[in-house]
Amino acid sequence: MKVNSVKLISALSVLASGVWLVGLWFTIKDQFFYEAARPVKEISLEDVAEEQKDGFQIVALGDSLTRGTGDESGKGYVGYVLDELKTKTKQTIYVKNLAIKGQKSAGLVSQLQQVEVQRQIKQADVILMTIGGNDLFQGGETLSHFSLERINQAKAKYLRNLHTIFKTIRNLNQDAVVFYVSLYNPFNDLADAKKTSAIVREWNFDSAEVAANYPKIIVVPTFDLFELNVKDYLYSDHFHPNKEGYKLIGERVASLITFAEGEKNHDE
Repeated sequence: MKVNSVKLISALSVLASGVWLVGLWFTIKDQFFYEAARPVKEISLEDVAEEQKDGFQIVALGDSLTRGTGDESGKGYVGYVLDELKTKTKQTIYVKNLAIKGQKSAGLVSQLQQVEVQRQIKQADVILMTIGGNDLFQGGETLSHFSLERINQAKAKYLRNLHTIFKTIRNLNQDAVVFYVSLYNPFNDLADAKKTSAIVREWNFDSAEVAANYPKIIVVPTFDLFELNVKDYLYSDHFHPNKEGYKLIGERVASLITFAEGEKNHDE
């Protein structure tokens, strides 16, 4: 009996340890892997099977800025745009955020070839987009190994991709207004601020020149929002906006979005 009891206790101990290890794994997985993995998941038909066809459709494209990385509330600028628009219209607003953390312009070109992404764009009334920050800053490589030649080479590739992105969107949907949110300088408080600010301004100017070739593409500036008080509006990584920074961007974008006559506000 004593031997069996010892065996039973040992078995229960092993089982309990196994359960603890499984629980620990899921905790680590949830904390460190889930957020990084979620944006790269391709949209399946199951994700949109019950999607409503009526209402105001917003599709968000791009990189971690459109994902909202750095906003502890989880909204990002897309969420603040939604908050503002709800005060302007009685329509139901649907948002599909297709942005991918770390995405560069070449990645967005490829993403736009996905059948389900194209279907979403075709249904959109408004398209929100950030792209180009990773092409320019390259995870900090631009500053640590500064080279104007390398930056110009990266910009040339980016501008070609931007043409392809806008052309593809316009071919899929001629009516949706595209709000392209341009870059701010997250390194404005560093020693080379004057140099990096000049690079970002030129990058934004060249991007706006590309956008000007296509109808209904609105370039939304953000450079001025962060220029004077960049530390107040950046997340702890000193790159992405924090909650207040995203709110500034969201309010600016929302102020540019209009609705059909008779759907402008709740009082009409």
